[in-house]
Amino acid sequence: MSNTWKEFKAFAMGGNMFDLALGFIIGTAFAALVDSLANDILLQLVAAVFGAPDFSALSFTINDAEIKYGSFLTVLVRFLLLALVLFGIVKLLKRFGMGNFRAQGQQECPYCKEFVAIDAIKCKFCTADIDPGQLEEEDIELLKKREGWQNPNDGIA
Repeated sequence: MSNTWKEFKAFAMGGNMFDLALGFIIGTAFAALVDSLANDILLQLVAAVFGAPDFSALSFTINDAEIKYGSFLTVLVRFLLLALVLFGIVKLLKRFGMGNFRAQGQQECPYCKEFVAIDAIKCKFCTADIDPGQLEEEDIELLKKREGWQNPNDGIA
């Protein structure tokens, strides 16, 4: 029994458990902050423009069935505002070099058919130059040195 207690204590007090707990607590607080910014500030700006903070009152009736499209519009606007706030925060943190925002996913090397990171510019297996599936800003200068490479974002306003 005492051996089980020692194992449990090592598990509960281990670094991974504390890291997970702290991450969860900070994540919850951060979610509340982002939610408040989107709903209490940005959604109120929508209310200033349209006269109401939500569109829940909008509906129509078909064969005695009330279609509440206003509720859907409110949820959609909240989602878009929340996504906009998160996008802005990630861009800001990337600009200041904070956080680890590496691209997630893989792509197949067109030469050796092995899978490499989605933002890889050189295959780690056959060392061939490859076009990244997701363009990272810090790689643009390296890619410009390639003969014939054109930035796919050029000309996009």
